[in-house]
Amino acid sequence: MSKSDIKHLAIIMDGNGRWATERGLKRTKGHEAGAEAIRDITTYCAAHETIETATFYAFSTENWKRPKLEVEFLMKLLDKYLKRELKTYQEHNIRFQAIGDMSEFSKSLQKRIKETEELTKNNENLTHILALNYGGRAEITMAVNDLIKQGKTELTQEDISSALQTPYSDIDILIRTSGEERISNFLLWQLSYSEFYFTPTLWPDFSAEELNTILESFTQRNRRFGGL
Repeated sequence: MSKSDIKHLAIIMDGNGRWATERGLKRTKGHEAGAEAIRDITTYCAAHETIETATFYAFSTENWKRPKLEVEFLMKLLDKYLKRELKTYQEHNIRFQAIGDMSEFSKSLQKRIKETEELTKNNENLTHILALNYGGRAEITMAVNDLIKQGKTELTQEDISSALQTPYSDIDILIRTSGEERISNFLLWQLSYSEFYFTPTLWPDFSAEELNTILESFTQRNRRFGGL
């Protein structure tokens, strides 16, 4: 096993609220700190010699159930993040892409997302994907319906893979922070043979150093993909 096998990394960023609560702060402060962590991890991935894609679970289809004020704050934070991080994307040659159902967002936020995708589309060091209003079951359902609309009457695994919003590659390793050990409807199709790593570290405290340690551990795993 070598580092060359690490091409697509996925992260479930969990623990912002607990991080803030432990410090006697509002949950929104945890989300702000979490946004800073995204930048550090993304730039690390861009500099890594083999990582091509890093997909981050930022807002799920279930997150709309959170208090209205918190959801509104998250929407504003996302807009602010993309505006601020455009410079980072360009400096580090990072392509930005969003996956999920953007139609639920405000027109101004949809515009910000599209503009950021357009302005970074030719960058090549890393594809940084934010999963926004995303659910794995919804993605698979949408892919199958799109294929049916194209006239497909019998589908192959290759058909479905190519119709997903993330057709780049299967996920090599999934990391979830905060100690929770579940995948929460994230990239269900793409995680079929992924390695999982769960860390107790809350997302705002997750560092490039810890990520590097995890990836070094990953290279020692024997991935058999169902074989011997």
